[in-house]
This record gives sequence, structure tokens and C-alpha cells, in this order.
Amino acid sequence: MRSVAGQVFALQVVVVLLLVLAAVLALVLESHRDSTAEARDRSVAVAQTFANSPGIVAAMQSPDPTAILQPRAQAARVASGVDFIVVINPDGIRYTHPLTDRIGKKFVGTYEPALNGQVVTQQLTGTIGPLVQAVVPIYNPANGQIIGAVSAGITISRVNGVVDHQLPLVFGTAAGALALATTGTALASRRVLRQTRGLGPAEMTRMYEHHDAVLHAVREGVLIIGGDGVLLLANDEARRLLRLPADAEGRAVTDLGLDDEAAELLASGRGVSDRVLLTGDRLLVVNIRTTDRNGGPPGSVATLRDSTELHAVSDTAQAARRGLKLLYDATVAVGTTLDVTRTAEELAQVAVPRFADYVTVDLAEVVLRGEEPAPSSGAPMRRVAFSGVRARSPFYPVGELITIRPATPQAWSLETGRAVLDSDLASSTDWLAQDPERAGRLLEFGVHSVVRVPLRARGVLLGIAKFWRSDASERFDQDDLSLAEELVARAAVCVDNARRYTREHAMAMTLQRSLLPHGLPEQNALEVAHRYRAAQAGVSGDWFDVIPLPGARVALVVGDVVGHGLHAAATMGRLRTAVHNFSTLDLPPDELLGHLDDLVNRLDQDQTAPGGADAVTGASCLYAIYDPVSRICTMARAGHPPPALVHPDGTVEFADVPAGPPLGLGGLPFFAADLEVPEGSRLVLYTDGLVEDRERDIDEGLELLRQALESSGPGPEETCEAVLAALLPDHPTDDVALLVARTRVLAADRIAEWDVPSDPAAVSDARAAVSRQLALWGLEEMAFVTELILSELITNAIRYATEPIRVRLLHDRSLICEVSDSSSTSPHLRYAATMDEGGRGLFLVAQFAERWGTRYTATGKVIWAEQALIGE
Repeated sequence: MRSVAGQVFALQVVVVLLLVLAAVLALVLESHRDSTAEARDRSVAVAQTFANSPGIVAAMQSPDPTAILQPRAQAARVASGVDFIVVINPDGIRYTHPLTDRIGKKFVGTYEPALNGQVVTQQLTGTIGPLVQAVVPIYNPANGQIIGAVSAGITISRVNGVVDHQLPLVFGTAAGALALATTGTALASRRVLRQTRGLGPAEMTRMYEHHDAVLHAVREGVLIIGGDGVLLLANDEARRLLRLPADAEGRAVTDLGLDDEAAELLASGRGVSDRVLLTGDRLLVVNIRTTDRNGGPPGSVATLRDSTELHAVSDTAQAARRGLKLLYDATVAVGTTLDVTRTAEELAQVAVPRFADYVTVDLAEVVLRGEEPAPSSGAPMRRVAFSGVRARSPFYPVGELITIRPATPQAWSLETGRAVLDSDLASSTDWLAQDPERAGRLLEFGVHSVVRVPLRARGVLLGIAKFWRSDASERFDQDDLSLAEELVARAAVCVDNARRYTREHAMAMTLQRSLLPHGLPEQNALEVAHRYRAAQAGVSGDWFDVIPLPGARVALVVGDVVGHGLHAAATMGRLRTAVHNFSTLDLPPDELLGHLDDLVNRLDQDQTAPGGADAVTGASCLYAIYDPVSRICTMARAGHPPPALVHPDGTVEFADVPAGPPLGLGGLPFFAADLEVPEGSRLVLYTDGLVEDRERDIDEGLELLRQALESSGPGPEETCEAVLAALLPDHPTDDVALLVARTRVLAADRIAEWDVPSDPAAVSDARAAVSRQLALWGLEEMAFVTELILSELITNAIRYATEPIRVRLLHDRSLICEVSDSSSTSPHLRYAATMDEGGRGLFLVAQFAERWGTRYTATGKVIWAEQALIGE
């Protein structure tokens, strides 16, 4: 106990022990003194609570109060912890008692004051020991009269027992507090002992001398300044850095001859972290910490570090950091789209003004078309991007076609693929050969240095980017050249990606355009207009068609292959070709869609086989046949939105065509619907991209289409423009094919029909009737050939078919001869031998007619032949 730490430890333990003992003794004395008061308060509270409990008055006035009150009193006694609860009547007779043999006997104790409205408390010794009991009146709330009293009592030993039970906890807590205090005191004493290292006064003095030596030996200035701004201590390094006088200690900081900024900062006493301070020719990094934290003396400690040599390194690191930040931002900002021009613009914009004052980007002309330029420096370049700190400048404008002259830095850079730095344009002459007049204007404009970097990616030379600095900006150096090369290398990959996308997109668009109709065939049944709008995402599988059919009829087709890209476009071309082939068979719309469905199934099977391409993910189609003679339009659809019909009066309805499944499901039937169309009506066929997108469901789209059709003009071209203006967004996400056809009717005077009996003699009559009709139409020159054709067709019908046999002539863009019968057997073209007497009829028909064929109807077949008009 010789050390101060040991004496402090012993003293603190004794003080804590005395405080704990005094607290325990005071608690015990206080608890015994308050036992009686606690017993009295508890007795009064329990008695009053029971006297005012619900139902007590009714129980007192009942014929047998004990039967009601005894169990309630026992339950309340147990719950409240008292020794007894006794209910008495005004005569002092007990109604309740813990001992049932005392019920009905006289109450022992003073209760008369309670019958007068007073609360009586008594301390007495009963059979169960010293206790305190309270007697309170029971009031009848109806009239305020006292109808009895309640007595509750508790022994003092029961109250003292609660305190006695708490004493072990009190003593345990006191012992824990003593142990905790002792442990804390021991830890504090050990820390003091460790900090002093058990040294005596002599040893401590020697230690402080060593510390003072170290303080003056470090290469960092240390100042200790008092709260009044007086310098208390300065080591040798601080004196050197601040050039302090020999008697600086003990003087105010403001009187030491320091710069105003340095003196104000050191004397302020406020905390500072890494503050750069210019003092004379030195850059000092100053840190100041206050000493009055945690109860210390007022004042501050300042440390000074010379960073003059580190400043240049810091500038270099800062420039590198800016370069890395520029490269990162360029990675994010350049190449956001697959557009060549936009990518070049992003390169120019990201470098101004952070790296250059002006940036120009020139690309080979063929790159803009998606092609790969030839490895030649003489290829013409087009300026596609410019960005600068000033809008007006003497640089070539955007869009200018530039021819790179030989023997210039630009040409050398393009030939070698290497970047060129020209840090002093005023003293350089070889760059003037490109355009001397413009070069002079650039020098007058203030441009003084340039970095030229070719855009090269995957071995392809795409163009050249030039970075210019002017006016007060620093000239480019070798570090800037490396940064420009890295920046352009990243941008060149994006430009090449955009170039390749442009090429592939152009190829896909060319393929798709080649697969769509380039023009509409000539026919008189419909006046047709069409529109096709490609999606923003690229090519797709939407298509439309107008196909002339025999009998002056016309087929209208609109279809859609799900998906985008070359595969969808190629599938569309195959389906369009299939529709053309099936239409030559003159099939009804529902049967044609059935054949088309089988074809899509076969395509799926072929393309999902090992080594095949992607399967057809789905397709829809609407096929309609319009007959200008009967004005009947027969339609069938496979997973396609319904067509719209605009009546001549402008009312719009959507045709009730049964909705068949999409093509490719297989095994499900398609159904056709016949619609009688008035002359001058407009049939509107479209793909789902017109009425449905991500932000609009098909019901809303159909309603918008209805409104657009109601307000459009009567012509198909006007209708197309109105519909696209109303429904097509600026950037559609899906292709749109629109087909609008205004119906015409073949006039009755251009139709001639006859019924022919099944008799060979009737052939001559039919020929005579045909000759007369052709004379009426002014087609006498065609009579001989027409009679020959009809003779052969009628003869075949009479010989091989069954009645009724009917002949019809249609005077349209051509002369159409039709012979119908009820037989489903189709004649075949034969080549008769030299000695054969027959078999030449259809051969003659095929020779004289431009086209001929057979189509089947619900009641038989029709054999038709078309001839070009002569003599009209």
C-alpha cells in the first residue's frame, strides 16, 4: 500500500462498505416502523372496497345474507391477502367469518362509530396475534342509510413477513454493489499503476526529459497554445516552419510576426482537420485539437506538416482521378443507343468541357450506312458530331463531307491507326495543308493544341476524333494523349456496335420490305389503300395482301407473326407465299385457314428438330373474299382482331366473324361468316399493333378505332391517314398493317346468265345467246372464241355432269365465262392422240383463254375461263 493507487483503493472500499451497511440498516428500521401503518392502510382499503362492491346492499337485504356474502368475503380475503373480512348488521351480528362457527355471533370490537358513518381502526391482540382491524359502514345508495358494516383485519406479522422476505434480496444487492465497486476501484488503481509504471519522482522526471527530447526530434511541428492565445510550447520543427523567434513561448500568437491568416487560425482555438495554409513559400497542413475536452485545461494543440513537395504529387493524382472519372462517365454515357450518329454525339458531349474545349468526330461515309470502310486514308469523311464551350466556331459544321488530304497529320493518323498530339498548332505547319484558310481562322479563334485519335474497333477504321483546346486552357501533354486514346477506344467499340446493328437492321428491313407487296394488283371490285408502319424495335411479321380471284372476286388478307427480327420476317414471307398458293385453289376462307394451320404445324416440327431454327411462336390471319356480283363478303379469322365495316352513311360496326384459334395450334376448326356489304362501304382490316399495346387494352383500342372511322373521310386513303393519326403512337412497339377497301358492285347490265337444259341440242341455243350478249357489249370480235369456249364447257357439263347447268358471262376487266353444274367431279386437261376423236375440248379452252380453272361451291362446281377484252 505504499503507492497512491493502493491507498485510494483501500479508502474507496471502506467508504462503499459503510454506505451499503447504513443503507441496509435504514431500510430494516424503516420497514419495521411502517408495518403498523401498512397494516392499517391495507385493512381500511380492503374493508371499504368490499363495502362498496356491487351487490352488497342487495345481499344485506336478502332473506339469507350469509349464503351470499360468505363465499364472496372468503374470495376477497384470499385475493387481498388480509386475515379476515367480517360483515355485521346494525346489531353487531356477524354475517361472515373465516370460521363458520362464529357466524351469527356478536362482533368483538368497536363498531358503533361505523354505524354512525365513521371509519374505525383498532390495534389489538386477538386469537391470531397482534393485528390491526378496520370497520367501515355500508350505505344504501337508494336512501343513504347505513345498513351494516364491514370489518377487515391483518396481522402485523404478515406485513413484517413481506419485508423479511425482501431482506435477502436487499443484502444480495448490497453485496453485489460492494463487489462491483471493489472491482471498479481495483481496475482504476491498476490503470493508474500501469500508466505510472510504478515509477518514483526521480524516474518520472527522467521520463519527461526523454519525452521532451522526442518532441523536438520529430519532423512535425507541435504548438501548445493556452486558452488566452499565449504560446505555451513550440518544438524545434514548429519554430523552423513558422520562423518563430527564440522567446516565442510565453507570448501571444498574434505577436509572433506570423501571416495574418496563420495567426488568426492558430489563435482561434477552434478544431481544424488538414487545413492547407500558405506561409511564405511553404504549404503547411494544419491540424488543431482543443485540450479542454474531458475536463482538460483550456487551450489547443496544433500540428504542422510541410506538404510543399507533396503538392505536385497531389496534382498528378488529382489529374489521374479526373481522368478515371471521365472514363467511367464515358462508359455510362457513350453507347446508350445503337445509333452511329448518336454515339458519336455522346462521345463529343462527354469530353466537353472536362477534357477539351471542342471535340469533333468524323466518320467514314460508308459507316453511316452500316458498311465496313475500305482501309484507306482517302475515304471521304462526314462530320457527324461537334461539341464546344462556344456554339459559334470556325470548325467544319456537322454534316460537312470532308476529304482527307494526303501528307497531313489526319491522313498519317488514319493510315497508321495511331493517335497524334500537336501541342503547339501555331508553330506547326503540316496540319495547314488540309485547309489553310480554315486553319488560320482556328488560330485566330484561339485554338492552340489538338489530339487526333482514329476510331478503330475490331480491326476496322471507322473515322477520327479530334480534341481541341483554346484560350486559357492548358496545352495537351502525353498524359492527355493516353487518356484520349483510352476514351476513343471505348467509344469506337460502341460506334462499331451501332454500325453493325445499322447494317443488320437495314438487311432485315430490306428482307421484310421485299416480302411485302410492292404494289396492289389491278381489279375493279375494290378501291384499296394500305399502310405499313414498322415497330421501333425493328422488323416484325405483319403482312397484308390483295389477291384477285376468278369471277371478278378479290381476296383481302392481313396477318401477323408473333415476334420481331429476321426469323419473324422470314416466317411471314413463307406464310404469305402459302396464302397465295392456297388462294389459287379458290378455297373458302375457313378451309384456307385450315391448310395454313397445317403448314404452321409442319414448320414448327421442322424448326424444333435438332439443328433447326427457332420455332414459330404463333401467328394470326384474317382472310376475306369479296364478290362484287352478289355483294357478299365471306370472312374467317385465326386469332386475329375482327374487321371493321364502315357503312356508306358513316356508321361503324365490327363484323361478327367467329374467332378461330391462332395458327399453329392444330386440330381446331375455323368457321366462316357471310356478310352482305352495301356498295360504297369500307372494309377495314388491321393487325393488333394498331389497337393494342402495353398501355392500352384492345377494348379501348377498338373504341378509338371506331371513333376515328366515324370521323374519317369516305376515301380509303383518307381513312388510312385518319386511323394512323388517331391510334398510332410516335414510337410504336409493334408493327402495324392496315388495309382499307371501299366496295364496288358489278353493274347488272354487265352480267348475263342462262339456264341450259341437259340436252346436246341446247348448245347451239346457248352459243346464239352468247353472241347476242357480246354484240350488246360491243365485243363482237370475241364471239367466235367465246362460243368455242362455252361450247366445250357446256358439252362437258351435259355429258359428264348433272343438272342444273348454268352459264354466266361477266364483263369486267376481262370477259369471264362460267359454266356451273351440280357435280363435284373436276375435268382434267388431256392431250389427245392423233387418231383420237375426243379429248381436245379443255385443251382448246386452255389455248384460247388467258386463264381457266375450277372452283367448288356448296352445290357443285364452276368451270371458268377468262379472256382479255378485244374491241371495247
